[in-house]
Amino acid sequence: MALKLKKNNKVQKIVKKVQPQVAVSNKAVAQNVTYPTGEYIEATGRRKVASARVRLYQSKGDFVVNEKIVGSYFGTVKNADRRYLLPFVLTGTEQKFSVVAKINGSGVASQLDALLHGISRALVKFNPEYRTLLKEAGLLTRDDRMKETRKVGSGGKARRKRQSPKR
Repeated sequence: MALKLKKNNKVQKIVKKVQPQVAVSNKAVAQNVTYPTGEYIEATGRRKVASARVRLYQSKGDFVVNEKIVGSYFGTVKNADRRYLLPFVLTGTEQKFSVVAKINGSGVASQLDALLHGISRALVKFNPEYRTLLKEAGLLTRDDRMKETRKVGSGGKARRKRQSPKR
């Protein structure tokens, strides 16, 4: 409620009607997702600033990333479906595991690489014999390329020449 002065110095009350906002959370959208239960194997994968906490379950369930089905989460990345299933294809364990992952940081493509790294580490924890298969494919190596940090006096960019005053 607010007070407003008119031109003839009369005070008028103004009442704003506030409509309740309906909050739509990710949990409401993810109600059709079936989460696996039971024991799990946990591993962490990283790429750039993205980090993925991956849990592999041997029970029935969906492949869930940040409370969404993995296909809808990585829908904008080209060939994403082949990439996140690659560790399972190499080890011959398709349809044997369900995955729940929490990923944060960086962009979607780097998050996909972090997920791959985490799944590969979890599979090695499950069966150490998978290590040779995944190592040959380069899935156990953390890609350490990071964004180059900017330098002081370079005008905001990492490799830009230093600014020099002319006067």
